[in-house]
Amino acid sequence: MTEYILSIEGTEAGTRIAMFLALMSAILHAAFGALQKGRHDPWLTRASIDTSIFVLSAPVALFLVPWPEGAQWGVLAGALCIHFFYKLGMALAYERGAYTVVYPVVRGTGPLFTVIGAYLLFGEVFTLVQWLGVLILLAGIFGLALYNLAKIDVDRDTLVPALWLAVGTGLLVALYTTWDALGVRMTPDPFTFLAWFFFVTAIDFPLIGYLRWRRDPDRPAPGPLLARGLVGALIAFGSFGCVILATRLDKVGEAAILRETSTVFAAIIGWVILKEAVGPRRMALMALIALGAVVVEFGG
Repeated sequence: MTEYILSIEGTEAGTRIAMFLALMSAILHAAFGALQKGRHDPWLTRASIDTSIFVLSAPVALFLVPWPEGAQWGVLAGALCIHFFYKLGMALAYERGAYTVVYPVVRGTGPLFTVIGAYLLFGEVFTLVQWLGVLILLAGIFGLALYNLAKIDVDRDTLVPALWLAVGTGLLVALYTTWDALGVRMTPDPFTFLAWFFFVTAIDFPLIGYLRWRRDPDRPAPGPLLARGLVGALIAFGSFGCVILATRLDKVGEAAILRETSTVFAAIIGWVILKEAVGPRRMALMALIALGAVVVEFGG
C-alpha cells in the first residue's frame, strides 16, 4: 500500500484518490461527531474513544513501524498539543450546544483558515472560481449561525457561548489540518506517521475522562461506554487517516474543504438519529456549505 500511495503522488490518479478519501472522511467524521455528542457525556465518550485508539495503535507504533527521528518528534509533539485543544474545544461546545448547531460551524470555519495556512506553508494558490466556492461556503456557515441564533430552542441559554467555542475550534481544525499535512509529507512512509499520530494524540483524554468519571455521582456503566469508544476509534482511524492521506496526495486546502461536505451528513444524522429538529431552511444552509466545497474542488 505504501508503494502505491507514493507512486500516485502528484498524479491525476492521486487527485482522484484524494477526492475519494476526503469524501469518505466527511461521512465518517459526521458519524464520529454524532457519536461524541450522543448518549453519554461528550468528555467521557471522547476519553473512551481515545482509550481504544491508544490501545489499538500502540503495538503498531511501537513494534511494526519505524520510530520517529529528529524533527518528526517535534511534529508529533505539536500534533499532541493542537489536537488536545481541539478535543477540549469540541467537548466544551458539545456541552453547550446541539450537534446540528455546533458541528457545521466548527467544520465550516476551519477550511477558510486552512486555505490561508496551505498558501503560507505549501504555496497553494486558489483560482477565482475556487474563491467563489469559499465565499459560498462561508455564506452558508454564517447564515446558519445567524439562523440558529434567531430560531433554535435547544440549549438556548448556552447557544452564544457554544457558537463562539465552535468558531474557535474551527480555527484549531485549520491548524491541525495544515500541521498534520506537514507531518505526513515530511515522513517517508505516510503510514508510519499515521501510526504514531494516533498513538501520541490519544494519550491525554483517557486520564481526563477517568478523573471526570470518578467524580461523577451518576457515573455511567463502563461497559457500554467502552463499547462506544471502540466504535468511535474505528471511525476515527478511517476519518482522520483518510484526510491525512488526502493531504499527502493532493492540495491541503482542497482536501480540507471537500471534507466539509460532512455538514450535510451531520444534518441527516442529527435529524434521523439524534432527533434534533433541522428544518428546510437549516438544511438548505448546510447544503450551501457543501455546494461551496464542491465548487472549490472542481474549480481548480
